[in-house]
Amino acid sequence: MSLFVRKALVVVMVATTMLPNPSFAEALSWIEAEIGMLRSLALGSLPPLPDDVTNLVADDPRAAAFGQQLFFDPRLSATGGVSCSSCHQPERRFTDGLDKGQGIGQSKRNTPSIVGVAYSPWLYWDGRRDSLWSQALSPLEDAAEHGGNRLQYARFIESTPEYREQYETLFDPLPDLADPDNIDRVFANVGKTIAAYERLLMPGRARFDDYVDAVIANDTNAQQALFSPDEERGLKLYIGAANCTQCHNGPLFTNNEFHNTGVLSYAGDVPERGRIAGVREVLSTQFNCRSNFSDAAKRECAELDFARSGYEVMGAFRTPSLRNLENTAPYMHKGQLKTLAAVLQHYNDAPLAMIGHNEAKPLELSNRELQQLEAFLNTLAAPLATADRWLSPPSSSFTNYGSEEQQR
Repeated sequence: MSLFVRKALVVVMVATTMLPNPSFAEALSWIEAEIGMLRSLALGSLPPLPDDVTNLVADDPRAAAFGQQLFFDPRLSATGGVSCSSCHQPERRFTDGLDKGQGIGQSKRNTPSIVGVAYSPWLYWDGRRDSLWSQALSPLEDAAEHGGNRLQYARFIESTPEYREQYETLFDPLPDLADPDNIDRVFANVGKTIAAYERLLMPGRARFDDYVDAVIANDTNAQQALFSPDEERGLKLYIGAANCTQCHNGPLFTNNEFHNTGVLSYAGDVPERGRIAGVREVLSTQFNCRSNFSDAAKRECAELDFARSGYEVMGAFRTPSLRNLENTAPYMHKGQLKTLAAVLQHYNDAPLAMIGHNEAKPLELSNRELQQLEAFLNTLAAPLATADRWLSPPSSSFTNYGSEEQQR
C-alpha cells in the first residue's frame, strides 16, 4: 500500500471517529417561537373540561356511575350480547382494532377513541351529533350496532330494579311508557348518563409532556434522557416542515375541525360526502342542542348556526386526537390505513381527493424524516388519567360514587 493511500485512510478514520454518535447527540435547541408551540401542545395547557349545558347531569358522580353500568351492559342491545364497550374497549384506548366497528353487524365506519372527546363540540367522524349524550343514543338504535329500540330500553330501565332506582334518583319518577314522548325522554336520559361516564375518560401525561417541561426549564440533560435524537428531530418536523399543527394542534393534538385530506375510499365503498352530510343530519336530529330533550337554552346553541356546510367541507372528516395512539390502529374514518407509517406516507404523497378537494400538499419528506416523525408520535403514548375503577365493568352493587375529584 502506498504512503499516499495509507495517509488517506488515516484521514478518513480520524474524520469518522469525530462524527457525532447519533445515540449521544446533543439535545436540540429550541427558539422562543418553537417553545411557545410546544407549550401549547403540552397537556398542562389543557383547560378545564367545558360544561355541557345540554346535560344537567353531565358532572353528577351518580350519573357517571349509572352510565358506567350501562356502558358495559350487553343487555342494552337487541341480542343481549352487544355493549358500548364491545367497540370502545378500554384496553385499546376505547377503540376496537377493526377497520369498521362490529356490533350485531358491521357498522359503516371505524370506531374512534372517546378519550378526551368531551372537549369536542362535534361527535362522529362527520360531526353528525353535537353532544356526547346524543351520540351515545345513535348506536343503540343502529341496526348494525346495538339494534334495539327506544321502548325496549325504557322498559329495560323500568324492569331492572337497580337501574330504575338510580334513574329515579337522577331524574323524575319513570313516566307512563304508553306515551311516545315519555319513551323519548327516558331514552334521552339514558344517553345523558352514558355521557356523564364518558366525560371521565381523559388522556394522561405522556413522555412528550415531560420533555416539554425539560425544554421550558432549559434542562438539556433531562431532554436527552427523555427523547432520542430521532424523537427530537421528529418533533421539530411535526411543528415545522411537516405542517402537522395545521390540524393536529392544541394539548389534545386536534383542532376538532373537519378536513379533506384525500383519503381513498374503503374498498367497495363509494366516496363519502363527509361533513356536508354530517351538518345536515345534526341540524335535523331529534336530539340536538335545540331539541326539547336538551337542557340548554336556545341561545346556547350557537355552534349549530355557524357550522361550516359549504363545498369546502365536501369529503371532510373530523381531526382525531393523536394522543394515546398505541393499540388504536387502523386509522382514518374507515380504517383504510393500517399503520402510522402508512398514514405518514399518505400525507407525504397528498394524492388527489376522490371527492371534494384535498387540503394537504405533498410534504416531500425523506424516508428518514418520516421515520423520525413516527418516532415522535409514539412519545404521545400514556396511561389514561382516569382511575382504574372506571375502566372496567362495575359490580352490580357499584354504589360508592365518591367525590368528583376521586373519580378523576
